[in-house]
Amino acid sequence: MEKYNQRNIEYKLLIKDIAFALAAGGVGAILGGKMNEFNTINKPAWTPPPITFPIVWTSLYILMGVSSYLICVNKTDPKFKKKAFFAYLIQLILNVLWTPIFFRFKNYSLAFIWILLLIVSVIIMMIKFYKIKPLAAIIQIPYIIWLVVAAILNYNIIILN
Repeated sequence: MEKYNQRNIEYKLLIKDIAFALAAGGVGAILGGKMNEFNTINKPAWTPPPITFPIVWTSLYILMGVSSYLICVNKTDPKFKKKAFFAYLIQLILNVLWTPIFFRFKNYSLAFIWILLLIVSVIIMMIKFYKIKPLAAIIQIPYIIWLVVAAILNYNIIILN
C-alpha cells in the first residue's frame, strides 16, 4: 500500500510541475497583450501559420514540466537539484518576459537580444539537468530548436520592419 501512495504523490507532483510551466506560459500570453497584430507585420515567407504557435508552446511547456518533475523526484544531492531548479526558473522568467517585449512593446531588437539570453539560459539549464537526469535534458531539445527558429524569425522581423 505504501508504494501506491508514493506513486500517487509523484503523479500529483507531475501534474503540479506541468501546471506550473503551463501557468508561466499563460502569464506570458496575458502580458503579451494583443498578439493578433503579429499578422499585420512583415514576416518571412517561411513563418509558421498562427495556429502552430499555441500548439508548439503548449507542448514545450508540458515538456518543461516533465523535466522539472524528473529533477524533483531524482535522488541526487539537494545542492545539485537547487542549482538545476534555479536555472529552470531563470529560463522560465526570461521566457515569460520575451512575449511582452516582442508583442506588447513591439521592441523587436530587444526581443532578439532577450531570446539569445533565453537560449543561453536554456542550454545552461539543460547541462544542469543532464548531470542529474539525462532524460530531463534530452526532452528539452525540441525547446532549444524552437527557440533557435524563433530567434531567426525574430531577427528576420527586425530586418523586414
